[in-house]
Amino acid sequence: MTPGLNPGLTRILLTGKNGQVGWELVRTLAPLGEIVAYDRAGLDLADAAAIRSVVRAVKPDIIVNAAAYTAVDKAESEPALAHAVNGAAPGVLAGEAVKLGALLVHYSTDYVFDGAKPEPYTEADAPNPLNVYGASKLAGERAIAASGARHLVLRTSWVYGLRGRNFLLTMLKLGAERDELTVVDDQIGAPTWCRAIAEATAQILLGLRERPDFAASGVYHLSAAGRVSWCGFAAAIMRLTRSACRVKPIPSRDYPLPARRPANSLLDNDKLHGQFGVALDGWDDMLAACLQQR
Repeated sequence: MTPGLNPGLTRILLTGKNGQVGWELVRTLAPLGEIVAYDRAGLDLADAAAIRSVVRAVKPDIIVNAAAYTAVDKAESEPALAHAVNGAAPGVLAGEAVKLGALLVHYSTDYVFDGAKPEPYTEADAPNPLNVYGASKLAGERAIAASGARHLVLRTSWVYGLRGRNFLLTMLKLGAERDELTVVDDQIGAPTWCRAIAEATAQILLGLRERPDFAASGVYHLSAAGRVSWCGFAAAIMRLTRSACRVKPIPSRDYPLPARRPANSLLDNDKLHGQFGVALDGWDDMLAACLQQR
């Protein structure tokens, strides 16, 4: 049995506080305890010595690693940096968590899979990343598992929000500028709002506090319900924002990018629901709720 969280005041070390998920986590995790949050300027995850120094100074009960190298295409030309941040750094955090007896919460991605499976991927399916980004995230998962740290690896997919750089913000900008957009229609996934990820994380951690003997360590899929293509997602954005911009479907071969993407990014969330009672809304309802915050 892997213990959950002890009740009482909890100190949480959060990385990536200005990222999409991190910015939301600062707010959703606040009721759980004291948040000590860092951005890239305060903690460079490519610097292992800096990671160790910060963790030892903060002495957290929980480490939530929301920082990552997320430039999927750029990673193809910067593999060393991607692996340092996504692969090595989580292992360093996990090693420090072991020494403190802390719980590590880490976010991973659907891109650890190759997309060849026709059904949603479960946690038992064998990863086979198609690109450097996916390989670096898988390396991080494996480093955490090998450390022996108490951990939750939460794989999510197609993350978006109203901050930073993401597909939603790109479509909102282009939809206001153009009459027509061409978007790939042969990649399927479940767009997931960063706020929903943060709220689900808080729900999981609250549940662990109430069940201190609960076995928690492992990989869990955490994504919106339902399925849609990038083209369908773009069309929904235009419809909900009453944009006159038309969205035209194209195959991936007509929109070549440096990094290959999986055709199927769907994740099966049954394990998460079974263990924690957490289930996210459908991607379409989630998108509508997000856009209402504009």
